[in-house]
Amino acid sequence: MSTLFLRTLRDDPADAEVASHKLLVRAGYIRRAAPGGYTWLPLGLRVKNKVENIVREEMNAIGGQEVHFPALLPKEPYEATGRWEDYGDGIFRLQDRSGADFLLAPTHEELFTLLVKDHYSSYKDLPVYLYQIQTKYRDEARPRAGLLRVREFIMKDSYSFTIDDAGLDEAYEKHREAYVRIFERLGLDVVAVEAMAGAMGGSRSEEFLHPSAAGEDTFVESPGGYRANVEAVSTVVPDAIDYTDAAAPEVKDTPASTTIAALVEVANDLAPKETGQWQAHETLKCVVLTAVLDGDERQVFVVAVPGDRDVDIKRLEASIGEALGVTGEPSVEPATEDDIAKHAQLVPGYIGPTAFNAGQVQQMLGTESQTGIPFFVDPRIVPGSTWITGANDDQQHVFGLVAERDFSWDGVLEATAVQDGDPAPDGSGPLATRRGMEMGHIFQLGRKYAEALGLKVLDENGKQVVVTMGSYGIGISRAVAALAEAHHDEQGLIWPINVAPAHVHIVATGKDDSIFETAEEFATKLEAAGIEVLLDDRRKAHAGEKFSDAELLGVPIHLIVGRGLAKGTVELKDRFAATREDLAVDDALEHLTNLVHSYQNR
Repeated sequence: MSTLFLRTLRDDPADAEVASHKLLVRAGYIRRAAPGGYTWLPLGLRVKNKVENIVREEMNAIGGQEVHFPALLPKEPYEATGRWEDYGDGIFRLQDRSGADFLLAPTHEELFTLLVKDHYSSYKDLPVYLYQIQTKYRDEARPRAGLLRVREFIMKDSYSFTIDDAGLDEAYEKHREAYVRIFERLGLDVVAVEAMAGAMGGSRSEEFLHPSAAGEDTFVESPGGYRANVEAVSTVVPDAIDYTDAAAPEVKDTPASTTIAALVEVANDLAPKETGQWQAHETLKCVVLTAVLDGDERQVFVVAVPGDRDVDIKRLEASIGEALGVTGEPSVEPATEDDIAKHAQLVPGYIGPTAFNAGQVQQMLGTESQTGIPFFVDPRIVPGSTWITGANDDQQHVFGLVAERDFSWDGVLEATAVQDGDPAPDGSGPLATRRGMEMGHIFQLGRKYAEALGLKVLDENGKQVVVTMGSYGIGISRAVAALAEAHHDEQGLIWPINVAPAHVHIVATGKDDSIFETAEEFATKLEAAGIEVLLDDRRKAHAGEKFSDAELLGVPIHLIVGRGLAKGTVELKDRFAATREDLAVDDALEHLTNLVHSYQNR
């Protein structure tokens, strides 16, 4: 450590929100270079490289072969697959001096596809699994949380190329099993959950999430074993209701009732039910939203949801592009006052479904005909369901509005947040929500990219067939952050042995030359036995500073050579087990070696 390029910090960086960000910066593993971009310092690079090596070993074990593409790529392949437009503002686009368009690759499906197309032409060449560990770029609007939400990150992406779906199933399972082994070796708890394919396309898709309160993803699980990202959860749809004998809708004055809580209170005061009380789930709120399309075009749309439910923007973003008939995944945000002002028929606080349909009900209620705004409903709005909802007139609501009889819709969207207690779509019990960090994502891409780029081979009958693909990613830099988030205490980091920058941290404390000589001797013998050592040989640093740094840096096993040496002992501190013990100098080497190996073999 007397020559190590390292400066630890006593205070948390001002912009740090989560523990991993604070500790990785304070411990000198990373340093911010730009918003969403970090420099890897020597200790951080050692951890990152160990994560990469574990990933390489497991990818090679299933027959993967490593390649490496440039990050700066031409526009044309991405234009052929439609992703040049689909990514919207999410990628970095640039031009060279001659005006040709390029991008900094967010992912490399197109280049892998073209590489195989250039090399292979027969089913006899398949299957093949190719992978790379490479820097990726995405124009994150709000980079934060250190390595967890960045613009430049390191990822392992691999791709399987097979002759048919059966080959894809086999490749998918091999990668899935490899991922389980990778995360076990890293010492990182993960759960595999069903997920949406998104801009990647394809059919089957799973995310590997590390459960953490600092995670930005929400997933659900049931007692029966169902697990899914909330964006992939399907609502259990109620049965349709016979509305043959339903009463006609009735408009009532509902002053000062622009919120669901106020509406329920007014409804119970002015129009009490024959039995019981009106509840929020019996009301229907029409939420005005805006999809931001290419070129910053703003498309206003409305989603009707039960009054006891909140809109989930992320769930909407997963499906609104297809619903609106536009490419890519538009971002969704609440409509602004300016957005709403462009549609005079919208009466904030009193918007109802009849504003979007022309017909007899509008005539009866005295409301205007449809606005031309796309109108969607939550799956719980089934034919025959009856609602209290806005009458599209100030201070008024309509009671007894029946879905399908009195209003229609342009489509059904998974629009609301999943709540604890909602039924699992597979019938396996009530759902519980948890937070998690995305560590990996695997996709059955199918033939989307191969068809777009003309990747075909001759089958055993001499007929050209489109190759079937799978895509499998792991966030390398995110894994470092997740490990820091999962393995620390109030004093600092505690790295799992397989990724720690060293196995043993030897701390020499005192002024006697014999202390430093003994520490050096231990370091030499441990390294000869295959044990990696970080030696604090700083002569001018006081003991408190050395101990503080040792705890902050997170090497899991400490050997303290100090005043006990005069009595023939050294101190062993096990950060994993939170134990301390004195060892005889003659026994320490064997004890340390066995302890390191025991942790490595777990």
